[in-house]
Amino acid sequence: MILFIKYLLFLLLTLSVLGAAYYSAASRRALDPGERGLKRAVMNILLGCMLILLALMSMFLFRGSTVSVAVEAVFLVLGAFNLFSGLRSYGYYSRQDHSRSRR
Repeated sequence: MILFIKYLLFLLLTLSVLGAAYYSAASRRALDPGERGLKRAVMNILLGCMLILLALMSMFLFRGSTVSVAVEAVFLVLGAFNLFSGLRSYGYYSRQDHSRSRR
């Protein structure tokens, strides 16, 4: 069961890295500021998920030394902040997009 969880976390980590790279490139190519903001918000969400998954993976792979627990805590806090920031930005830009289409 633990081996399954490790592989699942690795798969999710790989998908979040690939998704973040895709949305990073797509946001740099977007011409519309609203579309650019939406894609960067999704990128922030995926980066937050990536940091949280990286912390969870290190919890399963390494013993609980003081240094690893501190690094895991930092990754969890940064991941949660990125996730929250991305969700907030996504809500803001999606409301902006809908208000423009009503005019």
